[in-house]
Amino acid sequence: MGITSALVLFAVIWSMTFLIILPIRVKTQGDLGKIVPGTHAGAPEVHNLGKKARLTTVISLVLWAIIAGIILSGAITVRDLDWFGRGAPAPSETGTGG
Repeated sequence: MGITSALVLFAVIWSMTFLIILPIRVKTQGDLGKIVPGTHAGAPEVHNLGKKARLTTVISLVLWAIIAGIILSGAITVRDLDWFGRGAPAPSETGTGG
């Protein structure tokens, strides 16, 4: 895995984790009973965005290390995910290429 692949993998994991963590412990205007005229009652009043971004980064680093380790070790390959046999055939063990 190259550096670009590692960064893309981390960015995807981070953004998916952030979208999961974002709605946790959000206090809306409706919950607090202080609805500003012209806004929706479900608009967040207290969101703790910085804390959620830090938590997302920590969780993403752990997940990234596990997933990158699996990819680099070769424990799971793309060929393992080819359940319908649509991929290219496996290279021969003799090394002659044919």
